[in-house]
Formats: sequence, C-alpha cells, structure tokens
Amino acid sequence: MKIIKFTLPPLPYLIVSGQHTFQPGERHFDRRGIEIFDLLYVVKGTLYMAEEQCSYALRPGDTLILRPDCHHYGYQDCEEETVYEWLHFQTAGSWSASETSPDRSDFTPSRDEANQVDIRNFELYVPQHCRIPLTQKMEEKLAMLRELGPDSHISTVGLRQQILFQEVLQQLADSNEADAAFMPDICAEQAASYLRTHYREQVTAEALKAALNFHPVYIARCMKRKYGCSPMEYLQRYRIEQSKLLLMQSNYSVSRIAEEVGFNQTPYFSSRFMRLEGLSPREYRRRFSQ
Repeated sequence: MKIIKFTLPPLPYLIVSGQHTFQPGERHFDRRGIEIFDLLYVVKGTLYMAEEQCSYALRPGDTLILRPDCHHYGYQDCEEETVYEWLHFQTAGSWSASETSPDRSDFTPSRDEANQVDIRNFELYVPQHCRIPLTQKMEEKLAMLRELGPDSHISTVGLRQQILFQEVLQQLADSNEADAAFMPDICAEQAASYLRTHYREQVTAEALKAALNFHPVYIARCMKRKYGCSPMEYLQRYRIEQSKLLLMQSNYSVSRIAEEVGFNQTPYFSSRFMRLEGLSPREYRRRFSQ
C-alpha cells in the first residue's frame, strides 16, 4: 500500500472542492506539475486514473490522492456516467510518500529555545489509494464541503470547511487501522496511552501486559519502532514533561513534584531531569520565575 506521510503541525489545508461528472467516452484531464494535492472520491461509475506508471480503476467508495509532483491522466474513457468528488489541498509542512508501512520512530520534539517549550510534531499517515468502509459518512462530509463553498470567504465558514477537511483526512487515516502492517503502531499507541494515564503509579511490564494483552517483549519492540525508546524510557520522559509543568505552575517543592509525577527518590528525579533537560529542576524553575 502506498502511504503519504504529513508532518504536523502545520495541518494540511483545503483550497477548493467540487463535484464533476464524465459522460461515457470522456476521460480525466492530462496534467503535470499542478503543485497541489488532488483528492478524488468516486460516487458513481468507474474513473480510470493513472499517476506516472501506476493505474487505478476507481469505483464507488474508492479514493485516490494525486501527488503535486507527478503526472496524472485518464488512461481510459469512462464506460458509463461517472461522478466523483474532488478536493484540492496543500500543506506548508513536510511530506513524503512510501510504498510500504513506514517506520514511525521519531519521538524527539522540536523546541522553542527562547521559551524552552516543547513543540511536539507528529505524523499523519494517509493511504494514497483505498476504499472507504463508511461511504455514507464520507459522502456527507464532502457534500457539506461543497455546500459551504460559495460562502468560503466568510471567516467562520472557512474555518468550518477546514475542520471538515481534517475530518476527511482523519477518516482516510483511520482506514489504515485495519491494515495488519499498522498493528505495531496501534500497540505502541495503546501502551503510550496507558503510560500517560498511570504515570503517577509504579508501572511494571506485567501491568502493561495485563492492560494491553500483548507480551512485554512485543510491546517494547513496538514502542521502540514508533517512539525510539522502551516503555520505561517513554514513561520517564513523560514524567519529566509533567514535572516541568508543575515547576512552572506550582509552588511545590522539588521533592513534592518528584512524588507527584511518580518518582520515589528525589535525587534520581533530579538526575533524570538534568540528563534530559540539561539543567536541574531548581534551575529550570528559576528560569521561569525571573
């Protein structure tokens, strides 16, 4: 399966959308270097599309994202009346395409050095070509986007369009969940959710196993693949992130904060904080109290 990866933020944004009908004997236009993404969703008939050397016979419920850097063309005339929705969109962020399920292992956040605030980037993985399981839900969103089109110059309407467009992308991304290639990512995300919920407690490998119904070795492998660290390393990083909030937003002592975020020993908390942040908890607090 071909996958398109968008790095967020910023979010991809909708430019314009619409609906088009081809009669028998007509075919899609031949285009090169359009510099935008074109999302196609077939409502009726069969649309015969090609991108470079790859061809697709798109039937009702099928979607295809045409890349901005490729040659697109109809490789065959429509044999029946064919109706499809189209959405032009773009992103100001980075994106890439791969032939297989990508390795999602980048955990490192970017940082605003002036404020020491972590800005966490994440990835949205969307299949370039797939069949939508819940077609009615998708078609309702696409119809709403078209209906809002004439009023898109109104700020509140434009915002509503962008929100609907994000829901369309999310539905496409969700279609990957049934792909066995993404099961390790699902396991890793479930483990991360458990760790974030129980970070104040003494989490063990056996507790993770009981909560997720996966072997601890498999959980560790999945988290290493997605986040680049073991479950316990992820837990410690998350605890440190929570401690930074308390250092800025409370008057708790360092020992109280260590206890609040799940560390049993204050010296160990301070050493882990120093290793990850490059300064002690007290120095971090002073930086924000000046």
